[in-house]
Amino acid sequence: MARPSEVVIRPFRSATSEAVLADLKARLANSRYTDQLEGVGWSYGADGAYVRAFCDYWRDGFDWRAAEARFNAFPQFITEIDGERLHFYHVRSREPDALPLVLTHGWPSSVAEFLDVMAPLADPAIHGGDPRDAFHVIAPSIPGYGFSGPTRTPRFTAERAAAINAALMARLGYERYGAHGGDWGAAITTLHAAAHPERLVGLHLNMISGRPADPDRPLAGLTAEEISELEWRKGYDEHETAYQRIQATKPQTLAFGLHDSPLGLAAWILEKFRAWSDCGGDLETVFTKDRLLENVMLYWVTGTINSSMRLYFESLGPGRRFAYPDRIETPTGHARFPGEHARTPRAWAEQRYNIVHWTRQPRGGHFPAMEQPQLLVDDLRAFFRPLR
Repeated sequence: MARPSEVVIRPFRSATSEAVLADLKARLANSRYTDQLEGVGWSYGADGAYVRAFCDYWRDGFDWRAAEARFNAFPQFITEIDGERLHFYHVRSREPDALPLVLTHGWPSSVAEFLDVMAPLADPAIHGGDPRDAFHVIAPSIPGYGFSGPTRTPRFTAERAAAINAALMARLGYERYGAHGGDWGAAITTLHAAAHPERLVGLHLNMISGRPADPDRPLAGLTAEEISELEWRKGYDEHETAYQRIQATKPQTLAFGLHDSPLGLAAWILEKFRAWSDCGGDLETVFTKDRLLENVMLYWVTGTINSSMRLYFESLGPGRRFAYPDRIETPTGHARFPGEHARTPRAWAEQRYNIVHWTRQPRGGHFPAMEQPQLLVDDLRAFFRPLR
């Protein structure tokens, strides 16, 4: 038996029991669908007709074993840091000068978001790229999400998640590396850079925050397009942020329904994927049902919807705000995808970050690794190329 001081990293493979899958199928077969007013579509929330068709496919058409094979195609591991179980991918490149890169997901995403970018990042030579752009890819499941399982301790915040990422990279022997994130991953990666600026060669974000240089004149120096985007964001905040208030104040009450009902879980997650992706209101112009279900299933089979939402309460709940740094000097790149809802003007972002790379992508939204994996891979390669 290993002594407490010894580091234990165990290989991991997804292997869901047949009992869990049979229970899921029975729950889907016995789902109670709510009423819906005629012709309202998605305006009141998740559309009943779409959710019903989605859950019918989940019950009768989706192949979780094939999805597990996709998850298991890359090396996965389990360890424990700061009292929390941590699942992570570690895809080592065959290129000798590869740069370690830690990828951090957000909510209601999961590490499934990165399944289509890990191989091109690790082995560019066989994916249309230059071998000199290779990365060793490390993709953790935030504790409380997916295969990391539910968090075990109170006050698991974004700061603790950042510290765990830093500890993981040290445990793997990486002293110099890059980092990428969006959504919670953007916050966690930013906090990581603030705490360990000597380790990060670069910080790449597909969602970025900032603040005006002059709070009394917030629009000074902004372009007409940036001002229009800020106006759009006001409307977005009015119509699309109730989920955040619920999850930051009473996540567990909501979790009873989502943890018990696959129908409810699917509706809650799908509504956000539709609102936050560049899909023009039609989810399946961007995602297949199979890709959406890989992500939904990770929450279901691991029982982590409650702990995933708890990150909002612990980090953003009443009286709680994480200590976002005033300034990050780590070279920072931002890939702006048109469907991203956090549309921070560059001048505002430059108040917080040392921006050296800023691109406007032609398509894609809040989940670029799933929506437009090649565009994200290309941007990561371009950003980190001069920083290696």
